[in-house]
Amino acid sequence: MKVLAAVDKFRGTATAAQVATAIGHACWQLGHDCIERPLADGGEGTLEALGGANRTTLVTGPLGDPVNADWRLHRGTAIIEMACASGLLLAGGREKNDAVAASTTGTGEIIDAALDLGAKRIIVCLGGSATTDGGLGAVRAIQTPARLKGVEFVVACDVTTTFTDAAKVFGPQKGASPAQVQLLTTRLERLVQMYKETYGVDVSLLPGAGAAGGLAGGLAALGANLVPGFDLVAQEVLLDELLIDVDLIITGEGYMDNESFSGKVVGSMAELAAEKKIQISAICGDIHQDVQGRLNAVSLVELFGLESAMHQPLHCIEQAALKILREAK
Repeated sequence: MKVLAAVDKFRGTATAAQVATAIGHACWQLGHDCIERPLADGGEGTLEALGGANRTTLVTGPLGDPVNADWRLHRGTAIIEMACASGLLLAGGREKNDAVAASTTGTGEIIDAALDLGAKRIIVCLGGSATTDGGLGAVRAIQTPARLKGVEFVVACDVTTTFTDAAKVFGPQKGASPAQVQLLTTRLERLVQMYKETYGVDVSLLPGAGAAGGLAGGLAALGANLVPGFDLVAQEVLLDELLIDVDLIITGEGYMDNESFSGKVVGSMAELAAEKKIQISAICGDIHQDVQGRLNAVSLVELFGLESAMHQPLHCIEQAALKILREAK
């Protein structure tokens, strides 16, 4: 068989590249050809899926401390993953984050650096943010926003949340109390008016503008085009070409639930497989009971137990792939 391993990361245990390699090993053992293709949905891991970092810039972290942020510039295209500059992990996680003070300034500083280096195309990948500043920190950090009119400016979104809903939907995950959620929502509502008056863009009407705490909306006010993250990654890696003559797709992610079928890698690959009539299976760390049976999927926790799934994920993934390959028609 010709197999395509088109997988997302297993958050906290394995990168998408490591998962694809483990599936590739299983294919090799049974004599099958395998294309190993790490994917992402526009959130964390997208930078790696699109070639990985080749530059590091010292920028302002989410809580004001300096951080070294990795990004990519190749053949005039800059790829910036906002989590590398303004991410929740950089703030110390939910418990240590200051949900009200957290800023996207560092992300804007990388955009500015890309412009200084002559980038003609800028892709900003969202997800994993510490922030709900509506992108104001980033907007203010870009020294001459008019320069963005001379480049192709794209923002990869992994959600469709509206701008003023960002605090309500994501604030608690970033450590915001109910009172802070209300404060942040009021601040976002004021920013809608400010962006409309300053840039002539009504970010309240844009699907996905609430991604990364409204960073998507702030960048849209500067002229960015908001696009579904998976679609952008698929286009960049020429996924349609990789699917030619494939007999089996093995996809996967750390946890499969209803969200997996809303623009994420597993659901999007399932849609492509159905469209092209290609057999598909998934390997997941664990599977929520609500989606049991929705896709031919195996759970590492169910097969090998929680401890092995967490501490020996690549071995478990390889064994799960062997099981899928032996059962494939």
